[in-house]
Amino acid sequence: MPAAAPLSARQSHDLPGEAPSIPLSPPRSVVTVQSSADQAKLELITTRAGFDALELPWNALFHRAGRDTHLFQTFNWLWHWANHFLPKSGERGLKLAIVAAHMDGHLVMVWPLVSERIGPITRLSWMGEPVSQYGDVLIDDLPDKAALLKAAWAFVVRETRASVFQLRKVRQDSTIAPLLEEIGATVVTELRAPFLDLKSAPSFAEYEKRYSSGARRNRKRQRRRLEERGATELQWYTSGTEAEALTAEAFRLKQLWLSQRGLVSPALADPRTARFFADAARADVRPAGCHVLTLNSGGHPVAFEIGVRCKGRSAIHIIAYDLEFEKTAAGSLLMEDSIRRALEDGLAVFDLLAPGDGYKLEWADDSVVVRDWAVPLSLTGRAYSALYLGLFRTALKRALDALPVGARRKLTDTLNAIVSRGKATS
Repeated sequence: MPAAAPLSARQSHDLPGEAPSIPLSPPRSVVTVQSSADQAKLELITTRAGFDALELPWNALFHRAGRDTHLFQTFNWLWHWANHFLPKSGERGLKLAIVAAHMDGHLVMVWPLVSERIGPITRLSWMGEPVSQYGDVLIDDLPDKAALLKAAWAFVVRETRASVFQLRKVRQDSTIAPLLEEIGATVVTELRAPFLDLKSAPSFAEYEKRYSSGARRNRKRQRRRLEERGATELQWYTSGTEAEALTAEAFRLKQLWLSQRGLVSPALADPRTARFFADAARADVRPAGCHVLTLNSGGHPVAFEIGVRCKGRSAIHIIAYDLEFEKTAAGSLLMEDSIRRALEDGLAVFDLLAPGDGYKLEWADDSVVVRDWAVPLSLTGRAYSALYLGLFRTALKRALDALPVGARRKLTDTLNAIVSRGKATS
């Protein structure tokens, strides 16, 4: 992300050569809290214009305080998300509820949230779902940032009158995790996100020695088998219409793979997800760090990776392959090539994201705990957390897992079709 001088939200588009000025609608509420560093002004940003006006100060804050694990909290990533997941004017759906904190006119904290009305429930969740894989707060290294976070929490709860806080995919080492523990949030789900420590070896040849000789021989045999079907080639894309088309093909193949195994993914079934990634992969304006990597055989792509890079971390969001090449282990070979490329490009971490599936753990050096948290704030919020999050979803998953593959395939195809139709016009 480009560095920029710290500017207030209202100044962010007033420099020569920048985008035309965007009128900033007044935030819904403003409050001042005491800080040992100075006074912090908290604002609740609820409009798209208000979000757009934060661009330069958000980028400057990310340059100063963003870590590699904040790759899904960049302004550009969330700008593309807003283009696809925020409802159009007059439509019902998600509403922005971004908490911004300023000190001496400088943006020092951004907590990117959205609110949604679900029946009698008002739910607060991360801006960026379902495409963001880690949720967190961006905040400067202030001596009292824990106090500022706590004030921001009380502020957003009061101003949104939320029934429940539902924050998914929070890393154990995130900025927000200590606050969630302090306020007594409930862990709904706990997963692990495997990763590779690429800086632990000077080259891929040295790095791959940690894998068993049998595994290395097996991949060489699989690569020879793939090469027998045509010359292989690795292709890398970060923008353009070809990246867009390859992203669409990767999603098509991933959905075929899910259907074959009788698996359901509401995020992948939602057509907005595919449109988001196609847009982010194509983008030469406000690039979000997205890339598409393909392994070609005989001039045709047979395995696809859609990933995100940020500050030395490469996160692998989607791996898909042509089912006709399943026996050649094309997906596994692409993974090997991607790790090699990331190490050669000087990246420090190769992140396989949650969940910690077996094939990911075979590649990984370690993993980090990633939790879904819930904080009920009302009687209806407690019912939602206990009954829906605590019982219904768990029972539904167990029931689906217990079905024979054929029956599960028919059911999940129906569920995916329902989700797709429901979101097609969103």
